[in-house]
Amino acid sequence: MNIVVQKYGGSSVADTEKIKFVANKVKKRVDEGYKIVVIVSAMGKTTDNLIKLAKEISEKPHPRELDMLLTTGEQVSVALLSMALIDLNVNTKSLNAFQAGIFTTSDFNKARIQKFKVSKIIDLLKEHDVLVITGFQGITEEGDYTTLGRGGSDTSAVAIAAALHSECEIYSDFPGIYTFDPRRYSNAKKLKYVTYDEMLEMASLGAKVLHSRAVEVAKKFNVKVYCASTFSEEEGTYVVADNIENPVVTGMSVMENQTQVTITNLPFDHAIIYNIFDKIAQKGFNVDMISIININDRLNVSFTIIEEEMENFDKYLKEALSNFNESQVTYEHGYAKLSVVGIGMKTEKGVASRFFKALKDVPLRMVTTSEIKISCLLDKKNLEKATNALIKEFEL
Repeated sequence: MNIVVQKYGGSSVADTEKIKFVANKVKKRVDEGYKIVVIVSAMGKTTDNLIKLAKEISEKPHPRELDMLLTTGEQVSVALLSMALIDLNVNTKSLNAFQAGIFTTSDFNKARIQKFKVSKIIDLLKEHDVLVITGFQGITEEGDYTTLGRGGSDTSAVAIAAALHSECEIYSDFPGIYTFDPRRYSNAKKLKYVTYDEMLEMASLGAKVLHSRAVEVAKKFNVKVYCASTFSEEEGTYVVADNIENPVVTGMSVMENQTQVTITNLPFDHAIIYNIFDKIAQKGFNVDMISIININDRLNVSFTIIEEEMENFDKYLKEALSNFNESQVTYEHGYAKLSVVGIGMKTEKGVASRFFKALKDVPLRMVTTSEIKISCLLDKKNLEKATNALIKEFEL
């Protein structure tokens, strides 16, 4: 069997006309001789509306019950798309996570896929040309519904493609992956190829075309991923192991709403630093851009956190610092993290020099690097100036 997995996001199935368009698109592939597994998100803003509804009932909805609610969104989409395909005389069947046998961990709202009933999917593909399966969801061994977190339908699609040893096509509003968000910069270049490592960095740094967990799965199982527009025949972008074009900088990402946290006057003991970050991590907070400076045998620690996570952060940080009365904490808001990513940085010399040269007139708060990434923290008022400088320097 020639099997291909396709994923359509919420905007692609936002209304009945779009669902009918997707059905015709799927039928074309069936007519070419393929068996199709279609992964579908909830229609439009359905998930957001369901979350809003839940919060009208409860300030902090019970995680298990929230997942029970949210999984209804995708069930509507798969049933409607399946109906549209049947009207086109396509032999199809819709399945939710229970019927498809998609098993996950029991971490409600942020579960991870553990296994599939692959044999069941294969058997059903022998009987049907198209299986339309709910994205974003799974079930526990006990039979409870779970959701995979934001972007979970991407992960569903890539994971099923990995299990079936097939290629995966991700369809959205965008005709591919760009050097920079085209909504921010209309002249951004579309990429023909991007590597797993580059895409992983770009996704984790704020690029929204493909979810980072999906890229992790694609890299681990060497799944070929193709990102393109639902409503255009324009060639998209291929996510691959190695980029034959190998540019120095492939793309750039922005994450706004960054807060810089600075802890001053800590004892010179790195075990203390470990304990502080360990306690923060246990509470589920992600920190980034960490800097540790020794001044006269006292440690100053700076790092960034997303402003949306600040609600309880100060309380937990103070608990972690409760034994260090001489330390002080300051919060500075209104920053953005700007990053350039490129596999070519591994071999090209002088990339950092070009980066700093381009931003010579922009005050930078912090800078961190990896083998294929340079990130800087800057005031949001300087973001446009900085992005334009880097776009020009690295021809993005």
